[in-house]
Amino acid sequence: MKRIPALRRLSSEHHRGLVLARQARITRDPSLTWAEMKHQFGIELDPHFALEEAGLLPALSAVGELGLVERTLADHLAMRALIATGDPADLERFAALLDVHIRFEESLLFETAQRVLSSDVLARIQGLHEQTAASRCTRPA
Repeated sequence: MKRIPALRRLSSEHHRGLVLARQARITRDPSLTWAEMKHQFGIELDPHFALEEAGLLPALSAVGELGLVERTLADHLAMRALIATGDPADLERFAALLDVHIRFEESLLFETAQRVLSSDVLARIQGLHEQTAASRCTRPA
C-alpha cells in the first residue's frame, strides 16, 4: 500500500511496531521482553498513538468516519491498559493486539484518510508530524 507523504511517517513507524510484536511472539524470555516492550511503548508506541489522536483522528471524525476513529481509540486504550496493569503473562496478548491494530490502520484507517481527507487537512497533519519529530530530535538527552 503506497502512502502519500502526509501519512508516510506514521506508516513507517508501524514497521517498528510490527517488529516489536514479532519479537514478543518469538521470545524465550517473556519477563525481559515485557520489560523491553513497556520501555518501547513509552518512547515509541504511545507517542505514535498521541500523534494520531492529535491530528489524524480528529480530521477523520470531522468527515464522519466515527467507526474507524472509535476502533482506533479503543485499541489505543486497550494497549495502554495492558502496559499499565499487565505483566509478562500478557505479552502474547499485547503483541497480538498490536499486530492486528497496525494492520487495521494500514489497510483501513490510512487508506480511508488518503481517500476522504482534503489535501489541506493532510498537509496540516503532515506538519504536525514534522513538528513532533523535530521536537523529539532537539530535546536534551
